[in-house]
Amino acid sequence: MTDFPFIIWLDHEFAPGNPLLGGKFSNLAKMLAAGFSVPPGFGVSTAAYHHFMDQAGLAAEATSLLAAGRSMASADIKSKASDMVATIMSQPLPSDLETAIRHNYALLEERVGQKNVPVAVRSSGELEDLTGASFAGQYDTYLWIFGADSVLHHIRMCWASMFGDAVLSYRGGVQEAGGRQDVGICAGIQQMVEARAAGVMFTLDPLNGDRSKVAIEACWGLGEGVVKGDVAPSRFTIDKVTFEVIKRQIVSQLKEYAFDTKTGAVGLMPLAAERQDNACIVDKEAVNLAKLGKHIEQCQSAPQDIEWAIDQQRDIKVLQVRPETVWSQRERSGLVSDVKSPVDHVLLRLSGVRVAKPPSEGGQP
Repeated sequence: MTDFPFIIWLDHEFAPGNPLLGGKFSNLAKMLAAGFSVPPGFGVSTAAYHHFMDQAGLAAEATSLLAAGRSMASADIKSKASDMVATIMSQPLPSDLETAIRHNYALLEERVGQKNVPVAVRSSGELEDLTGASFAGQYDTYLWIFGADSVLHHIRMCWASMFGDAVLSYRGGVQEAGGRQDVGICAGIQQMVEARAAGVMFTLDPLNGDRSKVAIEACWGLGEGVVKGDVAPSRFTIDKVTFEVIKRQIVSQLKEYAFDTKTGAVGLMPLAAERQDNACIVDKEAVNLAKLGKHIEQCQSAPQDIEWAIDQQRDIKVLQVRPETVWSQRERSGLVSDVKSPVDHVLLRLSGVRVAKPPSEGGQP
């Protein structure tokens, strides 16, 4: 029996930054504690995962597989990964863990006032969203899940996603945090946002690393269309100091990711004709997103990659926050040397950009 909790709610005082919630969910707990609007929910902790693996007799095999991933041949990875996934999905949950999950899903129903509340079941690995090794997109997330039975099934699927052959191969190129090999995963359970529009936002320009800009990609419906690349997004570039809309590219959209009540699954569905040629977000919403992004960047002390949604009441919800991992790794990515005026210099400084001094003032050539 573990000494650590199986369940941690996002709004618990010990949730922000708690490694038991994994990188993704502990970051969301930080956002909630900082006052940002995050959908309510709880994490089935890494301790719960380890408890399941111990009870199923899989702990040693899992540790060995994760440790050997980088040295195994591709065919061996696929075979062993497939066996592990099948075993995880076939094993029952320990009764104490199942009882805890059912109880807390019922509490979520009470909190939001909705029976069989639809939820997102999100994987949150210990190594996920670390600077330099984000693991973004490697683990699985499941949307519009109804009822405790389905939640339990999809938690197992999240655990199993840790052993997908693509994940094991990816781990081979990543230096593991602290040299650990026995890595756990949390399954986050959150009320589903009925998104009017959604997308991603970078608190720098992802094309050139310019930290004086915020770049937004948006689409109608769920943000899966942008994240998966199945929908061409509309794009906005916002000045991080003046919050002026510098660029605006509105793209026609014929389909959206949404929950299909007929099939009971999320998929691409035809978009209403009156929306197809219209912007999914207006300038005011883009500016509000940019302000939100700048605030989150200040809280996290680094450029961020943010997933967001705007619900049917036009409220912005923060769905995921992680460090930007491309330009932030370049030592001089934030340095700007071509400053044309003192005003430019001040504005760049205010936006968080480091301004290189000319050689005559002690800067590097």
